[in-house]
Amino acid sequence: MSRFVDRVVLHATAGAGGNGCASVHREKFKPLGGPDGGNGGRGGSVVLVVDAGVHTLLDYHHRPHATARSGTQGQGAFKNGANSPDLELRVPDGTVILDDDGEIVADLVGPGTRFVAAQGGRGGLGNAALASAARKAPGFALLGEPGEEVSFTLELRSLADVGLVGFPSAGKSSLVAAMSAARPKIADYPFTTLVPQLGVVSAGDATFTVADVPGLIPGAADGRGLGLEFLRHIERCSVLVHVVDCATFETERDPASDIEALETELAHYADQLGTSALGERLDQRPRMIALNKIDVPDAADLVDMVRADLAERFGWPIFAISTASRSGLRELGFAMAERVAAARAAQPEIEPTRTVIRPRAVDDSGFTIEPDTELDGGFVVRGERPERWIRQTNFENDEAVGYLADRLARLGVEESLAKAGAVPGCPVTIGDMTFDWEPSTPAGVAALLTGRGTDVRLEDTGRVGASDRKYARAARRKHLSDAELAAGARYSSDHELER
Repeated sequence: MSRFVDRVVLHATAGAGGNGCASVHREKFKPLGGPDGGNGGRGGSVVLVVDAGVHTLLDYHHRPHATARSGTQGQGAFKNGANSPDLELRVPDGTVILDDDGEIVADLVGPGTRFVAAQGGRGGLGNAALASAARKAPGFALLGEPGEEVSFTLELRSLADVGLVGFPSAGKSSLVAAMSAARPKIADYPFTTLVPQLGVVSAGDATFTVADVPGLIPGAADGRGLGLEFLRHIERCSVLVHVVDCATFETERDPASDIEALETELAHYADQLGTSALGERLDQRPRMIALNKIDVPDAADLVDMVRADLAERFGWPIFAISTASRSGLRELGFAMAERVAAARAAQPEIEPTRTVIRPRAVDDSGFTIEPDTELDGGFVVRGERPERWIRQTNFENDEAVGYLADRLARLGVEESLAKAGAVPGCPVTIGDMTFDWEPSTPAGVAALLTGRGTDVRLEDTGRVGASDRKYARAARRKHLSDAELAAGARYSSDHELER
């Protein structure tokens, strides 16, 4: 048995970008091959795409987690990593995307409409792309960025021109079945309709859609019955039709009280909804009244008695119909088509999407510096580029850390920190990384030439330097004793400190 699901929570995880490669070309008779590390591939994004063949969110009810593939790493010989394809998720037309606060992020209307739910991470640059006149053979590469991880609530709001509202067993499903090719379940007990039903109706040259919403009862807007879960499906309807059961056996009910009770629920729900995309509140849409079941003699007599009172009280067009004998359905269909055409004509013309370019302001540095509320004397640097650079840096490589310091200095972060009152040694937080700030060389100064993977500005790294490794290798070849090796190592370290 198929299920209708119109509200799910989707957890989307985009793919991470591939790491760049730090490689040096090695070939016989080419001693200075130079860096040849390729860039990492881009991670795949999670994209929602409207598909006219999808009518429910059932797939994401069973599989709420969507994860895109990551990009591959770069390789030597200038081989870039492969970009991962985007993960496209098919959703029904009329899907609304809500954030954690219940705010609408996107309204997907129209087949082919796309929305990037989670952006894939960028691939890291290889050392071939990082080479410069001052840093001819970088001993590091940039890491790939992680993909976004987001959670959205998906709601399906049916796209229908006419919405049928009424009490349970008022004959809404029978009306949809009589006017269209839809075949909803029809039975003689309340709440037979458990899910919204859509039908396509033709009246002359006009074609429009009709939505049958599960029966409403007093208190539906507060959660009673099934109405609250499905009132969203009439938010897009431009015309509402009250289907009134004139043959009910409940003596305390009458057509006027039924309509007033449902109008109260619509007004209450409209207060929660506010102004919709159609430009007017739900309780201000054009109305019609369909007095149903006139094939029953008592119902026909009731229609004659209440027609004048309903017309005076509400002022809406009134039609006496019977879904069993199909009496009055033709007139009702043409009246629906006329009001739908008027509502469509009143809507503004849809313009094609324009590409909007918003250049950055001249005085926009791209980052901000704020005092850290958790660390005394600390500062927090916020900005897209500094935080991205932090994610791309391999902090186990001293040269990569020095390259990060150069980038921050060129961006003006160090100068701004000094103006904000930062002193050497104060904690500075960028993204997820907190470090002790030590002013480096001014921006624009050429990088200091050091061994691959090292940076002289980073002291006390705990690593064995290149000169120490060179001396130890030469000493091993001389077959020195352990005492001579230890003495030579102390001499090398002292010599490096003197230099």
